Parts: sequence; C-alpha cells; structure tokens
Amino acid sequence: MFKVLIYNFYLLISIIGLNEINQEKIPLIIDSDTANELDDLFAIARAVSEPKFNILAINSAQFNNSPLATSNSVMESQLLNEKILRILNRKEIILPLGSNKRLVNYESPQSSEASELIVRKAHEMKKGEKLNIAVLGPCTNVASAIIKDPSIVPKIRVYYLGIWHNPKTNFYNKKEFNTGNDPIALEVLLNSKGLDFNLMSATTSQKLIFLKDEVELNFSNNSSLGSLLINRWESFNRWWTKEDPDKNKWIMWDLALIEAIASPKLAISKTFFTPDENVKREIKIYTLIDVNEMKKNFWSKIKRYNEL
Repeated sequence: MFKVLIYNFYLLISIIGLNEINQEKIPLIIDSDTANELDDLFAIARAVSEPKFNILAINSAQFNNSPLATSNSVMESQLLNEKILRILNRKEIILPLGSNKRLVNYESPQSSEASELIVRKAHEMKKGEKLNIAVLGPCTNVASAIIKDPSIVPKIRVYYLGIWHNPKTNFYNKKEFNTGNDPIALEVLLNSKGLDFNLMSATTSQKLIFLKDEVELNFSNNSSLGSLLINRWESFNRWWTKEDPDKNKWIMWDLALIEAIASPKLAISKTFFTPDENVKREIKIYTLIDVNEMKKNFWSKIKRYNEL
C-alpha cells in the first residue's frame, strides 16, 4: 500500500511538472497548405523540433489557385501532414481538416474541423494568454473562426505568410499566391479591430534560400525525413518560375515565419498601418531576417530527426 502511495505521489508530481512545462511553452496551431509545394514541409519539421512550441494542432489548408491542385486540394495537404508526422513520430499532434473552399463573403464562414478547433482552443486560453496561429497558406480557416465567433479576436495572435510589402512606402501588393487563394479571408483579418496580426511578407521571406547541396549534405543516407524532403524537392513541378530549371535552390518562405516565431531575435518586426482600403489600424510586419542564423537554427534543431 505504501509503495502504491509513493508511486501515485511521484506520478502526480510528474504530471504537474509536465503541465507547468507546457504552460511555459508557446501554444501554437499551424495552418498549412502543405501540398502546395515544398517549403511547408520544412516549416512543419522545424516547428515540431522546437522545444519552445506546444503544438496543439496542424490544420490542413486548400490551395485551389495552383494549376497542380486537384478538386480536393485540402485533402492533399492533409495527407502530407499525416505523412510527415508519422515520419517524425509525433502522432499525438492532432490534424484537423480545413475547408476546401474559400470565403465567398464577409458574413459566411467556411466551417471545418480546423476552424472549429481554433474557436475551441482560443476559449481555452487563460486570462492574459493568447493562442498563436501560424498561417502558412490562405487565411480561410482562421477567418472562418473569427466570422463564426468574433469574441476570439482578443484571444488569438495570428502570424501570416503572404503579401508583398514595401517598408519604405508602406505599399501593399496583395497579388500574392497565399492571398490569392482566399482574398476575402485576408480582408477579414486586416479589418478585425483588436486582432494581434503579424505579417511575414513575401518580400522579406524570399531572402531565405536553401541550396539542394546543403540539404543533401545535412541529411544522412538513411533519414526518412531527408528522403521525404529531397524526393519532394526533385519531383515537384515548380510551375511558377522558369529560373533555375535544375532546382539547385529553393525559397523557404514558410520556414522564415516559423523561425521568426521561434527566435524573435532573428527577425525585425515594425509597426505599420493597414492598407488604405482596410480598416485603419496598426499591424506588425517583419522587414528583415537573419538568413544565416535562421539556416543554422534549422539544421541545429532538425538534427534530432536526422536518423528517422
């Protein structure tokens, strides 16, 4: 009986300790159009390897504007999310299915498992805490969550990869792939007063470039993760550009955002007013990233999965 009591005591202490550790971590949901190209996979692998993150879920997102997309592009993203988490042996991370349709107006959400989860997790945040959401594709799922329940706005912090932006003139160019996959969804976020909105522009993130040689060099021959990333690199049809036909390098747009969240000192964020056509309010935009340190960070953190 005494041994049982001792065991239960230590078990309770362990659970309390784990809860305290999780409370200190950054509560994060990743929303990703993973099958769109390659960089999402690198970003997810990096996020999963970050000890500061408490990843609550990885949502799948559509990318219907791509000429390579099937009629169910969100399921393509879903299947890749499942595949990479199997390889990383992180099956405890839930994978809610997002919407396969973009918003058609500002009043009607495209409800999905992903948007429902965002609402639920936002309301689970304690006073003074915010649910962090890293949007690596269109804003469909998080915008739908806000439309359905606007009361979550002060409880969430959104990081978005998209838009071209000139910091010198504060000029926004919304003709960008992620934005184009759901223009109305982005407008919902920009017009949501009180929303903590952080933008990693395509202008800034395009500077984070990986070379194929360095990727092959850093992954061991028996790495399942390396095989997934390299095979995707080699097989994916980079339809948007004719430059670098041998695909010797790749822009890691989404990875830049994940690195900025994980290591704020590696990215400079400044406050700007929203575009003229939107509700006038302040948002934060990343204007500069430390490319070399971000790459070092990635390889340092990812090495724990190199043999998987």
